[in-house]
Amino acid sequence: MAYLSLLDWSRRVGPDGSIDDIAELLSQCNEVFKDMLWRESNLPTGHKCTVRTGLPSGTWRSLYGGIAPTKSTTAQITDGVGSLEGLSQIDVDLAQLDGDVGGTRMSEDNAFLEGMSQQMATTIFYGNSSTSPTQFTGFAPRFNTVTTSTAANARNVLNAGGTASANASIWLIGWGDETCFGIFPKGSKAGLVFEDRGDINFAYDANNNPFRVYTSWFQWKAGLVVKDWRYVTRIANIDTTTVGLQGVTPPDLFALMSKSVVRLPTMSKRVSGITETDAPDEPAPGIAPAFYCNRSIREYLDIQAIRDKNVLLTPKEYAGEPVVEFRGVPIRVVDALTNTEATLT
Repeated sequence: MAYLSLLDWSRRVGPDGSIDDIAELLSQCNEVFKDMLWRESNLPTGHKCTVRTGLPSGTWRSLYGGIAPTKSTTAQITDGVGSLEGLSQIDVDLAQLDGDVGGTRMSEDNAFLEGMSQQMATTIFYGNSSTSPTQFTGFAPRFNTVTTSTAANARNVLNAGGTASANASIWLIGWGDETCFGIFPKGSKAGLVFEDRGDINFAYDANNNPFRVYTSWFQWKAGLVVKDWRYVTRIANIDTTTVGLQGVTPPDLFALMSKSVVRLPTMSKRVSGITETDAPDEPAPGIAPAFYCNRSIREYLDIQAIRDKNVLLTPKEYAGEPVVEFRGVPIRVVDALTNTEATLT
């Protein structure tokens, strides 16, 4: 049923007759939003960027020999945006039953905020505009093969050896203005927009007869741009079953993460083009890298760190929050990442 029913309402009322505090058992932790860079797109419906596809070459010249003119080549790529919207409508009389209209509406509005945040996190990684045209394309469809002869960016997709359909991935993403960022349409607002429409709207029953409702409207317009694919790596095919991570010979996650870090073109601080040797593992200016994994993978990172006494896994604190880093890169938990990914070939 699309509308909040009397039964739904009764399940939210506490012993004193007021709207009870709801235990959000379906809430998730999607820390990708802590790092993701957002920019206004340069088009109303997407973002166009230009990338270098070829470099000019020089000529080894002999005396009296000529120099062949050459040139660089570029290509333009356009990434689209999608509009995720929600509409909460509660019958005016139902909302007024306990006299706490605001509490009744807030209990439902909070669920919309959580649900849409989860949808957005899922789309950032798994969205595919080819199969679902109203979505934007996330990371997984862009990094979907380990075969370098099929796609150039396959060299940034590391194979952890899983062969079934109970796989997970670890992502390393270097956010930056020239590397990878989220977008919102030109002239629009960034993030999740909420609008209280009050009880000025009418909904319609099965017989198309109107009734008054309190209406809350939600909208989140967003897209993803991977301008430089070299700043994204995926450790794919991590088997999470008893023959994989839970087995006697699990894949070495830290070895794979080390390979991921090396895949990024730069992870060093640079001043006037000179690398500082005293901070080799700190991010370069303009690049904000982070690892992303689900809760199962995060659990086994700790298990392997204890087993191997891994000195590269270090706890730190930022703004009062504990953060675990690997080689200076924070490790984030994203519950939207699944353990049911198909094997990449």
